[in-house]
Amino acid sequence: MSFSDLGLAPELLRAIAEQGYTDPTPVQAQAIPPILQGQDVLAAAQTGTGKTAGFTLPMLQRLKEFANTSVSPARHPVRALILTPTRELAAQVQDSVKTYGKYIALRSAVVYGGVHIDPQIAELRAGVEILVATPGRLLDHLGQKTVNLSQVQFLVLDEGDRMLDMGFLPDIKRILSVLPAKRQSLLFSATYSDEIRGLVKQFLSNPVSIEVARRNSVIETVSHLVYKVEAAAKRDLLTHLIKSRDMRQVLVFCNTKIGANRLAYKLHKDGVGAAAIHSDRTQGERMQALAEFKEGKTKVLVATDIAARGLDIEQLPFVVNFDLPGSPEDYVHRVGRTGRAGLTGEAISLVSDEERDDLAAIEKLLKIKLPAQDPGQFERERIPAPRGASRRPQSRPEPRREEYRPEAHRAAPRSAAPSADPLFSRPYTSSSEETHTAKPAALTRGPKKQIAALFLPPGPAEKQGS
Repeated sequence: MSFSDLGLAPELLRAIAEQGYTDPTPVQAQAIPPILQGQDVLAAAQTGTGKTAGFTLPMLQRLKEFANTSVSPARHPVRALILTPTRELAAQVQDSVKTYGKYIALRSAVVYGGVHIDPQIAELRAGVEILVATPGRLLDHLGQKTVNLSQVQFLVLDEGDRMLDMGFLPDIKRILSVLPAKRQSLLFSATYSDEIRGLVKQFLSNPVSIEVARRNSVIETVSHLVYKVEAAAKRDLLTHLIKSRDMRQVLVFCNTKIGANRLAYKLHKDGVGAAAIHSDRTQGERMQALAEFKEGKTKVLVATDIAARGLDIEQLPFVVNFDLPGSPEDYVHRVGRTGRAGLTGEAISLVSDEERDDLAAIEKLLKIKLPAQDPGQFERERIPAPRGASRRPQSRPEPRREEYRPEAHRAAPRSAAPSADPLFSRPYTSSSEETHTAKPAALTRGPKKQIAALFLPPGPAEKQGS
């Protein structure tokens, strides 16, 4: 099957051909026909299988009838809303909308936090048909009445499992409350728990369920490897692997922002170029770090789970879990950053004793046993040390500690050096004896000398008395 067999418009086929694609992926082949027919869709597919194009292409096709070049904002109301959990994913979806819709006169915009809101307000007031947004910033625009969603016909929740969890669910409900009840709704994600699937019924109407692979599975082009290592040795092992294997592009995941900052700093000290990306960094800093990583200027990008969803990096060979995620579904999204578009990739996890339960949960979700490998020469050469303690090179001997002996502390004190001052060096004599003793010559005073003195002249009374 080719894209032309799906009934897409010539403008879309032209844009697809310019990207070098000829045949749709399985999720695209199954999702595009029902979306074109106006049905709601719940799609679960592995990361890196083209889910974004799976909803972007039919969305553009259905909105094509509203395309126009008018300068009037009234001719460009928001007709499609795409919600994403992260800024990076929102920007990526917007790029796809522009890429595939370049020959269709539909306006699009993206709004997310971390940047000034005024340029976004100006763009929205000029009119856009397709709006890509993160929930928080969209609620800001709704509060300021700078966006009108009353004519939305097409709603997409990208990474639907994350959008409907307890973190985003209140915001999603507030947004859905201002949308028209009659609309077409789509949910796309790589993972769906049973709880999320039950919740979906509140937002979708008789959806077509699409699963192109076993639920919560990882694409087969990704190989997995586990190193069981002490928590205190993780950084040294990571540096060893990067240098010994000449790993030139590595995406490393940490569970905390502080941990990501610390690891990036320590890798840099170890001679490995690294940068950190997390929610505490400004959007400009995040975009710059990501751009330098994609261009190969930075060898290692240390990230929290904001980079686990939707981050598309061409030919990314390695993903490393420095910390195992607390949710096994997040493992699927993390390792989905590699092995994309049919390419191979490797997912490496550094697992300490404290993370054994997390590893077991991941293996239970994937229904596979992740292969483990001995750290080998690195572990044999490493000097064991307590967790959190500094390690001392073997070439530096421990200082010799003398045995404590109480009698040594009762020894007579050393005599003080003799003073050169005769006043302090002569023997002590009582005051009675000292009166009959001649004073040392060095202390004998000479005759008093007369000195000039200042005095006032005598007053009148003093003159009379004299």
